[in-house]
Amino acid sequence: MLNPLVIKEMMKRRITALSFENLKDDSGSYPIVRSMSEIAGSAVMLIAAQYLSSANHGKGVLLGGISGIAPIKVIILGAGIVGEYAARTALSLGASVKVFDNNVSRLIRLQNTIGQRLWTSVIEPKLLTKQLRTCEVAVAALSAETGRTPVIVTEEMVSAMRPGSVIVDVSIDRGGCFETSEVTTQDSPIFMKYGVIHYCVPNIPSAFARTASQAISNVLMPLLIEAGEEGGVENLAWQKVHLRNGIYLFKGHLTNFYLSQRLDLKYTDLNLLIASQR
Repeated sequence: MLNPLVIKEMMKRRITALSFENLKDDSGSYPIVRSMSEIAGSAVMLIAAQYLSSANHGKGVLLGGISGIAPIKVIILGAGIVGEYAARTALSLGASVKVFDNNVSRLIRLQNTIGQRLWTSVIEPKLLTKQLRTCEVAVAALSAETGRTPVIVTEEMVSAMRPGSVIVDVSIDRGGCFETSEVTTQDSPIFMKYGVIHYCVPNIPSAFARTASQAISNVLMPLLIEAGEEGGVENLAWQKVHLRNGIYLFKGHLTNFYLSQRLDLKYTDLNLLIASQR
């Protein structure tokens, strides 16, 4: 969590600072967020497979399917990047995948991107409850632009799930989508509630640090080289408007409105700051 004392000290030292999660590229997308989402989405199925085993108090089933045995059912809440890569991994392992999201355009994009028909639905409580009762893995991959992620799955719905099934709440970074979710750590990643295994570790990509670091470097290295050629980030921000979205401190001025509201500090418009120095 950001400390207002640290921000004030950075302001005093006239630092220019960028936040990874708000950094945009030429196309207007968030490249680092996307990379981390791809890692998290791919990792959740590996995590779920681990905890489905008998050794980890799971149901003792294989994530996927083999000849003559019905595949396990995976429920994914959210059709964004995390949901897409979770679905890809689960399908490649042979699991049966069902995806819920209230954004129909995201569901359409997911169908087109994966290239095969998927079972998809808007989030309808009765239908979701029915599907959760018979699934082995439930993944929360919903995101919120601002504030807390909405709670979609109630405690009552979790209590009706099969004992030994696994919940992986990727949305725990912003509060979690399951009412029963509580933040855990890499050292103690799971807890049991109603016989259901809960994995609620924030920042899942941190468990795959080398891959995450390389993905971040792929985005930042060209940016740093370009900043060096242009005489610094401040000069680069004048030419590349999309870069400004990631700047939250510019020469000591706080330029992120939401951060200024949260920390009760003075906000200054970045575009006006840059224009005034030209």
